[in-house]
Amino acid sequence: MTNVTVLGSGAWGTTFGQVLADAGNTVTMWAIEPEIVADIRDNHRNSYRLPSVDRLSDSITATGDRAEAVAHAEIIVVAIAAQAARKALTEFQGLIPRDALVVSLMKGIERGTGKRMDEVVRETLGLPENRFVAISGPNLSKEIAAREPSATVIASANPYAAARVAQACSTHYFHPFTSTDVIGLELCGSLKNVVALAVGMARGAGYGENTAAMIETRGLAELTALGKACGADPKTFSGLAGVGDLIATCGSPLSRNYTFGSNLGKGLTVEEATAASDGVAEGVPTTAVVVELGDRYGVPTPLAAAMSHVLEDGISCAQMLAELFGTEITAE
Repeated sequence: MTNVTVLGSGAWGTTFGQVLADAGNTVTMWAIEPEIVADIRDNHRNSYRLPSVDRLSDSITATGDRAEAVAHAEIIVVAIAAQAARKALTEFQGLIPRDALVVSLMKGIERGTGKRMDEVVRETLGLPENRFVAISGPNLSKEIAAREPSATVIASANPYAAARVAQACSTHYFHPFTSTDVIGLELCGSLKNVVALAVGMARGAGYGENTAAMIETRGLAELTALGKACGADPKTFSGLAGVGDLIATCGSPLSRNYTFGSNLGKGLTVEEATAASDGVAEGVPTTAVVVELGDRYGVPTPLAAAMSHVLEDGISCAQMLAELFGTEITAE
């Protein structure tokens, strides 16, 4: 049994807390919202963020006190919105136990700095590389919360840390694999959201399987090339964290990025799609970052460039697809 703290009590954070509890750990959820803290602590529910679960495990509690939340934690899981991570984690500086592992569930690239979440977490908390762990894969929270069979990838430069976290979250329905490719894992989890926006947009505009498969395949090639240029292992993109997550994110209305793109395809503006999905999907700020990374490393990013024109200039799905493939015939 391990003492684990989850920072952030959204749908995925709460779901992962349930996985950890099912694996035999004592779990403390931290939330900034007093009503969510009270609901988890007193009712063993998170009716605000995860209403599909009638009752959370009795080994899960919650607090809104930062110092109390992490005081005895051996593993600290960060499940905060990517763009809010730096500000939120600043409040935990000096509170993290010196031997605790810090695990990121976040998928995104920080707007303004272009930094991955592993860079943001380590920089903000002053964390050494050997105590950082990232988790990513085809992990739609509602399905895992229903204890449907799922798998994920756990990456760390420290194989022991990855193995320890994998052991802490292994259950009969949730199977972790380990990796040392933190950069690849981070980029897979972030960049595939751009592809999901494009696939969702095509679906919303009424296009079918051929179009979706075309976007996904070319998008994967684009992201793999960019990942390799950034120092990732290209094989990571063909595994659970890459292809696996891409399939789940691009094929399910449970994905916020897919739904956001679908609303754009139906004719909604970015502002209207944001209101409809109760917030901006992570792929929206990531799109511009992908274009910037492509320019920096000399890697063509036609899909991200086309989606940036959708988001910034309001071009249609047909125009986006025309930009994506252009008129020149090239080798695959």
